[in-house]
Amino acid sequence: MELNPRVHTYVLKRQVLRLMGAGFRIFEADSSRLVAYCDQKGFRLREDIRIYSDESKTREVLAIQARTIMDFSAAYDIYDTVERYKVGALRRKGFSSMVRDEWEVLDPSDRPIGVVHEDSLQLALIRRLLLSLIPQNYDMVMHDGRRVCDLKQNFNPITYNLTIDFSMDPTGTLDRRLDLAAGVLLAAIEGKQDG
Repeated sequence: MELNPRVHTYVLKRQVLRLMGAGFRIFEADSSRLVAYCDQKGFRLREDIRIYSDESKTREVLAIQARTIMDFSAAYDIYDTVERYKVGALRRKGFSSMVRDEWEVLDPSDRPIGVVHEDSLQLALIRRLLLSLIPQNYDMVMHDGRRVCDLKQNFNPITYNLTIDFSMDPTGTLDRRLDLAAGVLLAAIEGKQDG
């Protein structure tokens, strides 16, 4: 995936009117240039999401693969499918994610290096009671307390849009492909809660 190092904000949009599965497009926020297309097949017991360089799907660049079938604490490995190596992983925090979505960020050796969590417990509870009328907002924070990414759902009753902003991490502490994969997972997995 070729990301411009000067671009710090991307927008992920869920494809509207798909019969099975989900499709996502990731754009540079300023230029609206498509940087990736994601294809999620429907009716899979074990999640396997593929990210391509464009909608023709001729060049796969990332894969997000669940390690197990239907698990509350599922871990998802993120692979660079061009160079054939593991970029890292994201692991859902089980039952605690039922109240407030929370994911561990893991390095390629599965060591925890950070967390992605919903902005606040109070807002998370209100969102669940009001059937997601309040858009979700996630912070990606490293274990030393540095916030490296903000993932914010934009209110739109028709389609799912997520702004992925890592302007607070200009030196690239975390691999941006992991940030974008987190956005795809949040839209694909957590987005199912929104209907």
